[in-house]
Amino acid sequence: MAAFFLAGIAVVIHGRLLFGELFASGGLALSAAISLIGLQLGVIGLLAAFNAALRGVSAGLLAPAAILALAANHGAEANGELSVQIKIHVLTSMFAYGLLTVGAIVAIYALIQDRRLRSATLSPVNQLFAPLETTEKLLFAVTAAGFTVLLLSVISGATFVEDLFAQHLVHKTALSLIALAIFGLLLVGRQFAGWRGSRAVYLYLAGFLVLILAYFGSRFILENLLGRTWG
Repeated sequence: MAAFFLAGIAVVIHGRLLFGELFASGGLALSAAISLIGLQLGVIGLLAAFNAALRGVSAGLLAPAAILALAANHGAEANGELSVQIKIHVLTSMFAYGLLTVGAIVAIYALIQDRRLRSATLSPVNQLFAPLETTEKLLFAVTAAGFTVLLLSVISGATFVEDLFAQHLVHKTALSLIALAIFGLLLVGRQFAGWRGSRAVYLYLAGFLVLILAYFGSRFILENLLGRTWG
C-alpha cells in the first residue's frame, strides 16, 4: 500500500511538471515526448495495480515509467515553434506510442510466461504473472486502443502537415503506416484466426520496433543531425 501511495504521488508530480513544459512553450522537446510516454506508463501501471492478478505487470510498467520520467529535462527550451495543429498531431502520436509501449511490456510478459509454461518451470516468480489468457486479453485490448489512436495520428499528420518532403517526414509517415498495417494485421488475425501465443507476440514486437524507428529515429535525425524541428 505504501509503495502504491508513493508511486501515485510520483505520477502526480511528474504530470504537473510535464504539463507545464508541454503547454508553456511553443515547441515540444524530444525529452518531453519521452517523458510523456513515461507518464502514461505510470498512470496505467497504477490502474493495473488495483487488479491483484496484474500487479506483476504493474511493477513492470512503473519501473520504466520512473526511468523515462528522469529522461525529461524539465524547463529546457524546445527546439523551435510548433503550430497548434502540429502540436495536437505530435501529442496524439505520443499518446499512441505510450499505449503501444504498454503493449510491448505486456507482450514481453506474455512471452516469458509462455516459455515458462512450456518448460513447466515452477517457482515463486510465477506469482508475478497473471494467467496467460488474461495477459493475452490485455495485450490485444491495448493493441486495439493503440491502433485506433495511431490511426488518428496518421490522419492528423496527413491533414496538418503541409509539406512532408520539405520537413523530411516522408520516412516517418511510411514507417508509421507499416507499423499501423502490422498492428491491424495482428487484430484481424486474432479476430478471424484466433492468433495467440509467441507468434502474436513476435508480430506485435515487430510492429512496435517499426514504430520506434518511425518516431524516435525521425526526431533524432531532425533535431540532432539536421538541426530542425517540426512545423
